[in-house]
Amino acid sequence: MTKQTKGQSYDGSQIQVLEGLEPVRKRPGMYIGSTGYDGVHHLIKEIADNSIDEVIAGYASRVDVVLLADGGVRVTDDGRGIPVDKHPKTGLSTLETVLTVLHAGGKFGGGGYKVSSGLHGVGSSVVNALSDKMVAEVVRGGQLYRVVFARGVIVESLQKVGKTDRPQGTSITFYPDPTIFKETVDFDYKWVVNYLRHQAYLTKGAYTTVTDERTGERQAFYFEGGIQSYVKHLNVGKEVLSETPFYVERQVEDCMVEVAIQYNDSYIETVKPFANNVLTPDGGTHLVGFRSALTRVINDYARKNNLLKEKEDNLNGDDIREGLTAIILVKLPDPQFEGQTKNKLGNPEMRRYVEQVMNEYFAYYLEENPSVAKKIVGKALLAARARKAARAARDNVIRKGAFEGLNLPSKLTDCSSRNRKDCELFIVEGNSAAGSAKDGRDSTIQAILPLRGKVLNTERARLDKMFANAEIVSLIKAMGVGIGDQFDINGLRYDKIIFMTDADVDGAHISTLLMTFFFRYMSEVIEAGHVYLAKPPLFGLIKGTGSNRKIEYVYDEAALEQTLSQRIEERRASGIKIDESAERFKQAGFTAQQRFKGLGEMDAAQLWETTMNPENRTIVKVNIEDAERADAIFTKLMGDSVELRKNFIQTNAAKVNVEDLDF
Repeated sequence: MTKQTKGQSYDGSQIQVLEGLEPVRKRPGMYIGSTGYDGVHHLIKEIADNSIDEVIAGYASRVDVVLLADGGVRVTDDGRGIPVDKHPKTGLSTLETVLTVLHAGGKFGGGGYKVSSGLHGVGSSVVNALSDKMVAEVVRGGQLYRVVFARGVIVESLQKVGKTDRPQGTSITFYPDPTIFKETVDFDYKWVVNYLRHQAYLTKGAYTTVTDERTGERQAFYFEGGIQSYVKHLNVGKEVLSETPFYVERQVEDCMVEVAIQYNDSYIETVKPFANNVLTPDGGTHLVGFRSALTRVINDYARKNNLLKEKEDNLNGDDIREGLTAIILVKLPDPQFEGQTKNKLGNPEMRRYVEQVMNEYFAYYLEENPSVAKKIVGKALLAARARKAARAARDNVIRKGAFEGLNLPSKLTDCSSRNRKDCELFIVEGNSAAGSAKDGRDSTIQAILPLRGKVLNTERARLDKMFANAEIVSLIKAMGVGIGDQFDINGLRYDKIIFMTDADVDGAHISTLLMTFFFRYMSEVIEAGHVYLAKPPLFGLIKGTGSNRKIEYVYDEAALEQTLSQRIEERRASGIKIDESAERFKQAGFTAQQRFKGLGEMDAAQLWETTMNPENRTIVKVNIEDAERADAIFTKLMGDSVELRKNFIQTNAAKVNVEDLDF
């Protein structure tokens, strides 16, 4: 610690006071989470959420988002329009106040909104502060008003432009400041589409559109069924136990509780809790109330109708939620989220309200639909039996603890390092490639786990079936994290899990089977950035013979064509006569061209040099960008519905080059 000298003073002049929107520009991450991809898209959400709040309040019916050709974005609604009269406290117009003063808005109990997705009312002003330019236009009483800002400062005061035929409402156009968002200021059309689709599901009667002026693409969403439509969407491709979802919407005190439920024949639980249209991924009191009531109601029904015998234990929550798809949407005037990110709802009364609604109306639904109720209970009973069988098997096969070295799979060739951050596990297709990988690896940090044949398709398997599969058990034991209710990511033995398969159709299939397993049962490992795909070379371009023999590796067809064309042109430019009738690799000055059909064709040195050496290799991190879309893809490609796969093949058949297929 540096000692302060006598010449240094500590007085009031050294205390920094940030005025207006300066704190936002100084520490943007405190307000929007990050200044990367997520942060720049969060700006859209902050503005559009205000428009959605107008729809929720019953004053608007549509929200339009336009990604402008010049890099900006415009969000428009047909609501009341932000007031333009003089604000009694600031002396500015209300519109200017809302966009320049933190904690100014209609969501603080002033009667503007009964419920809103905004927590602190800082959204609009934060977006203004972080925008290079913002233009706000309001139509009220047939008159158009406009104000312009630059980095949160008014550059053109509010002006009454005059009469307009434009519908009443608010339009906000903004341009993210590239000095703040240094990573990117480009908006992702797919992100906006996904966001507005969800808002349309969650807000009955909302019509949302997104237009991309850069490409001409446009999509619009309107779902009369609201969250019922959402549940049906999530269950596409799955066999459902009832054609029509259970649905209830009831007001309790000054809050609204809305729930939609539909069971399917899968083994996965999909429950999405929302509070004022904000997804709360960490749950909260509304989710606790839902789960508690669901378990109680189904057990009571099973007892009452002798589906559970007197001496049988009650079904537990995990059993009851197997194959459950549900949306819980609560609306409340004063949401208490845990943190600015709004990941968890904290209002204690919402547990009681959700329980009250579920206890009454879901119980009534089961009584009125006995055939559906029996299917739900029957599925839960099967899940309970499978759980008990899986637990018995699991107790025999899963290693507890991370580094004891006990009960590791016999086929695993482990690394010597015990520092997880350094360690890598290569999951290898077949013993042939495994032999080369073992000989070529860095044994200090690289472990090898060979798999025999195709891995079990875990999309169609419960845990008890998985524990009967030797390859899956070996994988679970090697990972060290456990599975199911025993899963603990802190036990992970390796920082990188790398799928190393052949660069062909079979290799791609094995990688897909592995990703299915990780996505369904170890998604946290993917989300934490531990899963990778190795990219072995497809071609070797050989020059010289004997001790002078050198190989240049190429990883795909496009790169091969580019490399050969470049070398041919270089040789031609240097005056070398090119034999146009010769094979292209010879025209490029190579003596031979090798195509690697599989990893087993490489010796240990080649595999190390091309695919395993951290200095040279190419590995691709597996990310979950859109969990819902990923779920739909796995259901489509790996589920039981043949029709979905047939449609997928027919849709994408035109994109396949027949010459690339292996016969």
